[in-house]
Amino acid sequence: MKWCRAELALYLIITVLGFGSMLTACGQKGPLYLPKENISSQQTK
Repeated sequence: MKWCRAELALYLIITVLGFGSMLTACGQKGPLYLPKENISSQQTK
């Protein structure tokens, strides 16, 4: 099977963007949910 340059470029771009998005997603930190606020602490302020 012979590959043309446009097809190789397309696969290369898809691969680079895929790996880039996976690497940037790994650096996100913090809670994955919204913490529940305590009702009593809001009333005492």
